[in-house]
Amino acid sequence: MDAAFTAEQDEIRRTLREILGKRCGPDEVKAAVRTTAGHDRELWQQLARQLGLPGIAIAEEYGGVGCTPADLALACEETGRALLPSPLLATAALCVPLITALGTAAQRSALLPPLATGALTATLAVSGPALATALALTGEDTSGQWAGGGRAGGVQARADAAGGGWRLYGEAAQVLDGHSAGLLLVAAHTGGFARSRTLLFLVREDAPGLVRTRQAVLDETRPQARIQLRDVPAELLGDEGADVAAALAATGRTASAALAAEAVGAAGRALARTVDYVRQREQFGRAIGSFQAVKHRLADLYVQVQAARSAAYYAAWDPDQGGLALAQALEALRVTAGEAIQLHGGIGFTWEHDAHLYFKRAAADELLFGPVHRLRAHAADRAGLFTDPAAAAPPPGHRAPTAHTDTDTASDAAAGTAAAPAAPPAAASASTTPTPPPPFPPAPEKVAV
Repeated sequence: MDAAFTAEQDEIRRTLREILGKRCGPDEVKAAVRTTAGHDRELWQQLARQLGLPGIAIAEEYGGVGCTPADLALACEETGRALLPSPLLATAALCVPLITALGTAAQRSALLPPLATGALTATLAVSGPALATALALTGEDTSGQWAGGGRAGGVQARADAAGGGWRLYGEAAQVLDGHSAGLLLVAAHTGGFARSRTLLFLVREDAPGLVRTRQAVLDETRPQARIQLRDVPAELLGDEGADVAAALAATGRTASAALAAEAVGAAGRALARTVDYVRQREQFGRAIGSFQAVKHRLADLYVQVQAARSAAYYAAWDPDQGGLALAQALEALRVTAGEAIQLHGGIGFTWEHDAHLYFKRAAADELLFGPVHRLRAHAADRAGLFTDPAAAAPPPGHRAPTAHTDTDTASDAAAGTAAAPAAPPAAASASTTPTPPPPFPPAPEKVAV
């Protein structure tokens, strides 16, 4: 395995950091999230023209850059450093892989080129707070109960009586960039109980009966909306026999690697800003960064961020480890953002300071894609970490039963034979006296300090 970045990857990171350093400062971020779109459209088009950022993971035959998901993760690390509000995550990390995996040839040809140029943005809409479940990040639900399960709630789909496609009705909350995306990929339940299944449908922003309402959220840099579908016409993505659950799980693995890299970028930037602050803030005639207690806290944060960065880079190379890397990155971001507020003192708690932006990103991401303990538990279940091998293995001396017939019993009785009893274990036959417990360790010697 070659862990070194290529020259092209280093150039993408350098150029992206340079652009965002000029156009995406804290004041620009706060101004962008208060626009109607929730992001800077001009900056989004600049990133599309100069770097091809929306199409970084789209094949060249559809007008994309043709890079790997690892390159998308590196780009997300830079956008995370600046807390860039943009439709990059919803478009490139969630919708593009689904369209590529499930869409027909005509759908790919019609949708991927405008997505690659940034002219069209997309998002994934699932019912309720079930995005992490739909992407198989915190558990696997192949039955698709998170999409409604045929009951009230969620989003339901039925074939149009006129034979002209499908009609959707229901509601989806917490849809990333749902108020501004030009294309919605809606996960809907269909088939009732007899043929219960979850499918993905394409809904345009101007579809009749579609109501989109921007929500007030904790993290304004990641805008969300509530989607209401009132008998909305929709187009099926792919065909009815598509394995939607497997495609969503695969998308969740690659998206978790990008999310982990984004969280690592935010954590690294929050740590760097805190280090700069403690070098300048003076107390008792000296910089507070010179105190040993502050040094130890910053050193612990540095180790945690670097460990999360290594996990995120490994997940970019092996997406199967994305869930575990995401858990470590989200935890590193939460701890680093919390310590940043504490080490900034009273100013860190003020609304005007930028430290609260990182703390809100940490809290909102864990609510959307976590929590951390469920991410780790699901990763452990997939790896079989807590499976008891003794429960699956037969006990010592066990002999598998064989077919036994009445004829065998009669022959055994005629021969006067009987099965010999099993020999007792050697340890049990040697002595019946219980072994005394080991002596307690000696008490630690008291040393004067």
